[in-house]
Amino acid sequence: MAGIFKAYDIRGIVPEQLSMDMAENIGRAVPPVLNASTVLVSRDMRVSGPDVMRALVKGITESGADVLDAGECTTPMNYFGIGHFGADAGVMVTASHNPSEYNGFKISREEAKPVNYETGLAAIERLATGDLPPAARVPGRVTGVDLVEPYMAHLKRLSEGVKGGMKVVVDSGNGETGRFVPRICGMLGLELTGLYLEPDGNFPNHEPNPLKAVNLRDLQAKVIETGADLGIAYDGDGDRIAFVDENGAIASSDLVGALMARRILDDNKGAAIIYDLRSSRVVPEVITAAGGKPLESRVGHSFIKALMREHESPFAAELSGHYYFRENFYTDCGDLALLLLLRIIAETGQPLSELMAPLARYSSSGEINFKVDDKDSRMATIRDAFADATVYELDGISVKYDNWWFNVRPSNTEPLLRLNLEAVDDDHLKAGIRKVEQVMGVEPE
Repeated sequence: MAGIFKAYDIRGIVPEQLSMDMAENIGRAVPPVLNASTVLVSRDMRVSGPDVMRALVKGITESGADVLDAGECTTPMNYFGIGHFGADAGVMVTASHNPSEYNGFKISREEAKPVNYETGLAAIERLATGDLPPAARVPGRVTGVDLVEPYMAHLKRLSEGVKGGMKVVVDSGNGETGRFVPRICGMLGLELTGLYLEPDGNFPNHEPNPLKAVNLRDLQAKVIETGADLGIAYDGDGDRIAFVDENGAIASSDLVGALMARRILDDNKGAAIIYDLRSSRVVPEVITAAGGKPLESRVGHSFIKALMREHESPFAAELSGHYYFRENFYTDCGDLALLLLLRIIAETGQPLSELMAPLARYSSSGEINFKVDDKDSRMATIRDAFADATVYELDGISVKYDNWWFNVRPSNTEPLLRLNLEAVDDDHLKAGIRKVEQVMGVEPE
């Protein structure tokens, strides 16, 4: 795996890494690899999007497959559209939150089942970069489809319990969600103050990545300025979302996931709820207390979606702000996460800060990165150094003591080891970080 073909998707700089010829070749490769006769295709607002999508569609139709052209929309809308229209596969033209010069593809099978490197991207890479099969004698057809109206109706059906009149600030970071936020808020009866809602693939205000605190500063300030009940930030293609409480404080995504899981379990007694292994220990504790079955997953949407389907789980959450819903074909959807949180606030009558306070009972490091040249040997050193703890290797290395615990994972694309550490209090947190740093033998980035 190298270049533009990543673990879960395809991304590269246009046109140096992702050329129009390569986009067309990828289009040619998708139908035979996925055994697809109909492919739903859409794109976000990136400047290169129209050209990249045009080349992709050309390749798909040259293979003999038909294209359902859904135009410009978000990634959750693409996932919904695959299932709604019964397509055999789907391709979303996006590079998520990457800088403006990037573009790429998120590829799905029928019912929006994910395609990762092991389950299809490697085969697509082999065809696209090698000997493509000959073009079909009869090319496929392109049919335009309206995805917006069915998707809005989908959200409307799932909005029961959301209280109108709430004041919200939404920062779309000039991403694709800004095209639909006013309509969604209007449908819900929310009083909207918008930040950077105009889709602009140059991202003139800030990177559309709500995982970075620096990108939430304008949202925090506007929440305080307007006296809003909630602040909301989307990423570039709408599959991730972050929240700011009424005091302007950033709500940790894993704890928001715990809050959502508890509400989901009210309607799904005893259900399995999925969370990624970087999450706070609060998450499985809340799920268990609510009568659910907590299931820890490897990081990455393809692993989480597969585990959800296996256990028919109604909900999953990742530390990175991905929230997954069975109602959206087991895929991540920022809009449905927003609906659920609004419902929780309305039903409890409590502001987000009060809902979150009881969940913030441990001290967390956040993600700490260590730059190393020999990831494998450093991981082995960590494994040996903490042999007196409970150690397991579901994804990287997880180490658990009674008073503190951590996970270290190697980056897929960079010479980095990523540490997430949590403890019962600040003293144990600081001591734990020092211990891991000593074992690493390098200073954090």
